[in-house]
Amino acid sequence: MLDIRWIRENADAFDAAMTARGAEARAADLVSMDDRRRSLIARAQEMQTRRNAASKEIGQAKGQGDEARAQALMAEVTALKTDMQAAEDEAKAATDALDQVLATLPNIPASDVPEGADESENVELRRWGTPRTFDFAPKQHFEIGEALGHMDFERASKLSGARFSVLTGPLARLERALAQFMLDRHTDENGYMEVNPPFMVRDETMFGTGQLPKFGEDLFRTTDGRWLIPTAEVPLTNLVREEILDEAALPMRLTAWTPCFRAEAGAAGKDTRGLIRQHQFAKVELVSITTADASEAEHERMTACAEGILQALGLPYRVIVLCTGDMGFSAAKTYDIEVWLPGQDTYREISSCSNCRDFQARRMNARVRAADSKKTEFVHTLNGSGLAVGRTLVAVLENYQNADGSVTVPEALRPYMGGMQRIEP
Repeated sequence: MLDIRWIRENADAFDAAMTARGAEARAADLVSMDDRRRSLIARAQEMQTRRNAASKEIGQAKGQGDEARAQALMAEVTALKTDMQAAEDEAKAATDALDQVLATLPNIPASDVPEGADESENVELRRWGTPRTFDFAPKQHFEIGEALGHMDFERASKLSGARFSVLTGPLARLERALAQFMLDRHTDENGYMEVNPPFMVRDETMFGTGQLPKFGEDLFRTTDGRWLIPTAEVPLTNLVREEILDEAALPMRLTAWTPCFRAEAGAAGKDTRGLIRQHQFAKVELVSITTADASEAEHERMTACAEGILQALGLPYRVIVLCTGDMGFSAAKTYDIEVWLPGQDTYREISSCSNCRDFQARRMNARVRAADSKKTEFVHTLNGSGLAVGRTLVAVLENYQNADGSVTVPEALRPYMGGMQRIEP
């Protein structure tokens, strides 16, 4: 959530940032709403001050034997109590109205984020690896998986409908191997602590990371009012909600392997075949909680950790920085990592690493206190995929496919596959 004081003091910069993000420039409206809120709060406070003074004057009047004045003051106090409650209610309503608008506004882009309207204006930063040259026409992952006899979309549809899959045998094990390899790498080498969080959360948890109130249609809700998590970012980041952390405890680096659930409300007609865009998928998530002065370096570090997984698996990829019009709601800056998929002859997103700065922390009221200070400030939060497990499975199948329909198991995964070197049809 954005700070209304910052908006008041930087109205032009705010409007420019919203315009760059494709949102409405409305600093003047927000300042007007804040002026009204302040005025109502001041009016309620003035009534409280007068009520306190009148209460004291009652005792003085009685002490002086002036019963008429005492009675008049008592009547004034009674009236003030009623009027003050009404004023406080009005001030609260004005505050809530302002907060509701602020809750729908996206984060301010970092100053070095390229300005652009959509994904066509994202900027490529670097590439790693050389795409393999095939002596046969490479297939897409769903063709490979179905031919292997271990990827079943028809039975999944019978169970759950469209955008679900069933993996069996070596492909089910390969997906598990990928997740375990990622977790081991991030915990043993990259300094993240593994967490097993809840997969269902409350409204305020979704609000804290920015999914609510604006993106409810992209989520699944249970009959008792909880939400299925769209990513482990939600519970991991909210672990520090409404807490004041010691600076010495930061950075806090967390990772989790969880199922993720997304309605894909805006994905009609997109990636209707295969594992790329499903209602349920697995992801290893990375979350960092840090201080304001360390978050930019932490962003680079997190992205490098995600890249390291692809390098260890020998999967070519590229890194792009998203433009202002393509960033997620809570992000101030985002790096997307796109893996090469020879079956599609293109790069596809496999990780998105974002620095949200203090945007989520304000929604969660998560703060940090330095050891030598009584003052607190909001933490900075970061999140990234380390990686999307299903999409990594897609990349392994397509990049390691063979002409006879088999798939070579990447060397890094063989210890997790019982030494298996190839998955045969």
